[in-house]
Amino acid sequence: MTDVTALFQPLTVRGLTIPNRIVMAPMTRSFSPNGIPGQNVADYYARRAASDVGLIITEGTVIDRRGASNDPNVPRFHGEDALQGWAKIVHDVHANGGKIAPQIWHQGMMRKPGTGHYPDAPTDSPSGLTHTGKSVMPAPTTEEVWDMVQAYARAAGDGAKLGFDAIEIHGAHGYLIDEFFWNVMNVRTDRYGGTLAQRSTFAAEIVAECRKQVGPDMPIILRFSQWKQQDYTVKLAHTPHELEAFLAPIVGAGVDILHCSQRRVWEAEFPEVDGEKGLNCAGWTKKLTGVPTITVGSIGLSSDFTGSFRGEGSVKAPLDDVVRRLEKGEFDMVAVGRALLQDPQWAKKVRSGCTDDLMDYDSKALATLY
Repeated sequence: MTDVTALFQPLTVRGLTIPNRIVMAPMTRSFSPNGIPGQNVADYYARRAASDVGLIITEGTVIDRRGASNDPNVPRFHGEDALQGWAKIVHDVHANGGKIAPQIWHQGMMRKPGTGHYPDAPTDSPSGLTHTGKSVMPAPTTEEVWDMVQAYARAAGDGAKLGFDAIEIHGAHGYLIDEFFWNVMNVRTDRYGGTLAQRSTFAAEIVAECRKQVGPDMPIILRFSQWKQQDYTVKLAHTPHELEAFLAPIVGAGVDILHCSQRRVWEAEFPEVDGEKGLNCAGWTKKLTGVPTITVGSIGLSSDFTGSFRGEGSVKAPLDDVVRRLEKGEFDMVAVGRALLQDPQWAKKVRSGCTDDLMDYDSKALATLY
């Protein structure tokens, strides 16, 4: 049986001590009618808090740009009604001994016109281009981009006021911030465009402005990915040198934790450099930046998430490799998604050695999971 002691060591980042290294990964659920999270959402997070999850990162919750979401049942992080719902969630998670961070989100051009909380709103983008490079609207001005930056910062400030323990900025998976990273969609010639490192300016400014809002003690997490939902094979950075240059402005802006999203945690990020068993994305990110990292991608399951879109399940898988890498210090925290969605008791079972009792993942049951 795997010794999981490393998973249950505390970690202190800025003013926050996280009781263990297990993170609940953000997972969109669409259970918040009109964007207002209710008691069912509070209960969903409280169950995981009561069952030894070290840090809960909420499902994506959208900032106050009217075109930020394609789904009216995705929670908002603006407006008194929605923020009151989040206040109750924070209270219930804390009452059950948990720590929680909102994932603040804008879908960018992934949001289709005519959808979401405000169907008539335009959709924000870096340059008015789709992921195919097709122009569909005028590029936003520098001032309009700055308004987007400030919308993230306002959300971060509201998170601090509500008593959240940290905030996570969603900069991955082809959504708005990631669209600024991507040269297909960002062809700007001002400070937000240019080389890959220059295209990270938008994210760096968001981090810096969020810091002004949350103060010196609240950790700021940024989630990024190499892959896109439109193309799982693409990469922003093809070498460690490119990855270091890309992340440098974000690190310089004061990010505290980098959440490195990949589909399969066991895959080497740059196998041509250190082999097929080499460092994964979180490992390379920590090595290059010195910043604490979260690894994520099919942890505890035998296959990645793409099969769930086709109604496929996944059986539980050993934790040996991810625990070994954590023990070596390749990364600092481990984010668990579908396994924890399926089984609220996942962390508690792992801690007590009851791994035979862990549940397989059944995507067909998702609609009923709370």
